[in-house]
Amino acid sequence: MNGKNNIAIGFLTMGFFMAYGFLLIYLRDFAPGKEEWVNSYSIGKHFETRLAHVHGNLFAFLNILIGYLLLRFGDNLKNVKAVSWLALTGLLMPIGILSEVYFGLPPALVLVGAIAMTASVVWLGLAFLNMKSLAPS
Repeated sequence: MNGKNNIAIGFLTMGFFMAYGFLLIYLRDFAPGKEEWVNSYSIGKHFETRLAHVHGNLFAFLNILIGYLLLRFGDNLKNVKAVSWLALTGLLMPIGILSEVYFGLPPALVLVGAIAMTASVVWLGLAFLNMKSLAPS
């Protein structure tokens, strides 16, 4: 785990949540009962699914960025594998939101993913702060 998987999985995840956005557009504009869906814009399943869509794309982008930085500066950074795994684990947050909405599961995945992504970002920030030189390897 040196960042390559973060980039690949980040792009795949982004593609999934972008496609999921098309489903949300369908539900808002074309599906039977769309008025009910639109009226629940800021509450309930509608709100939760939009959270999953937005966080899924954000966390996918963060994985792409983190992956690139780990590949580019990995020889100069400490704990590259841990940061990489934490960032990938962060993808559990939007998956957890969807599992709550569609399967009624508890929010454990949401919390694990949110904590993991936050930890990976902070850890990488500290690693860059403590890096001796910013010259790529």
